[in-house]
Order: sequence, then structure tokens, then C-alpha cells
Amino acid sequence: MTAERADLSAFERLLAEQDEPQLDAQQFKSVFRRHPAGVAVVALRHEGRPVGFTATSVISVSAAPPLLAFSLASTSSSWAAVSAAPTLAVSFLADHQDDVSARFATSGIDRFADGGWTPLTTGEPVIDGAVSWVRARVVQRTPVGDSYLVSLRALAASTAEAATPLVYHDRTYHRIGGHSAL
Repeated sequence: MTAERADLSAFERLLAEQDEPQLDAQQFKSVFRRHPAGVAVVALRHEGRPVGFTATSVISVSAAPPLLAFSLASTSSSWAAVSAAPTLAVSFLADHQDDVSARFATSGIDRFADGGWTPLTTGEPVIDGAVSWVRARVVQRTPVGDSYLVSLRALAASTAEAATPLVYHDRTYHRIGGHSAL
């Protein structure tokens, strides 16, 4: 048994030991559809080619040291690449990049074929015109339920001062800015 499998089994045992009722998958998804999230593209190089996907699960974990994380389903077509990657880039999309988000969320296509990205000198792809990007080293891949929580240490970043972020809420893209401030 692998260490990851042993960890997952321990986690599954812990959940099974709890006797309180829990939300079913549809109820849980309904809650998070109502929670707005920033939209990012996680991208890396794997076996000589770029790999990337849309993520709305990117979170800041710590400023010192600079850590961030995202979750990815173990069934994702990108998981094999992420499971082997030493480094990757997270591009936080701008409000005009809903088409980029949709492209990187689509299965079975070459998500990089239409361009709109540039490789860093270290090889990781970043999305052109993004609000910001972070190049990061993978520090941990933790199995949690049917997904992995991927923890990263930020190594380099760039921010476009004038850009505003793309937000996803209730299955729809939104723009935020001065007009939406309270």
C-alpha cells in the first residue's frame, strides 16, 4: 500500500467513524455555487508539452512563507501532470478572459492551441493579459476525499496594476470593480 493510499484510507476511516448526517454532493455543490470565486488557470509543462486547467479553488494560505493552494479532482485529466510537476504557474484571469476560462475548463481539446500564453524562462506557461501570475514550487499533494489539495510555495510573481479580476458565481462569470464597491 502506498503512503498516499494509506493516508486516504485513514481519512476515509475518520469520515466513516462520524455518525452525524452530512450533505449529499448536490447540496454541497449548491452551497458553493452561491459563493463567488476568483478564476485562475493552473499551467505547467509535462513530458515536453503544456498542460493547464481552470481552477476556482485557488486560495492564499500564508504570507510568510508565501504559500497558496488549490484542489484538483483525482479523476481530472490534468492530475497525472500535476502529480509529477515540481513547479507550475497560476494565472489569475482578468475580467475579459471568460473565454480563456471556458477553454481551459473544456475536456478533450488542446487548451493551448489558440495561443494567448507565454512560457516563462523556466518553462511554465502563463496566460497573457492575466491580472497576475505566480510561479510556484509544489510542496505537498494531500489526498482529501476524491480530490487532492496541492500546496505551493510562491517563487516569483507579476501583477498588472490596471486589470480587474474575473469572478465566477452561480455558474456565471462576473466583473468586479469600482461599480460594485459598497
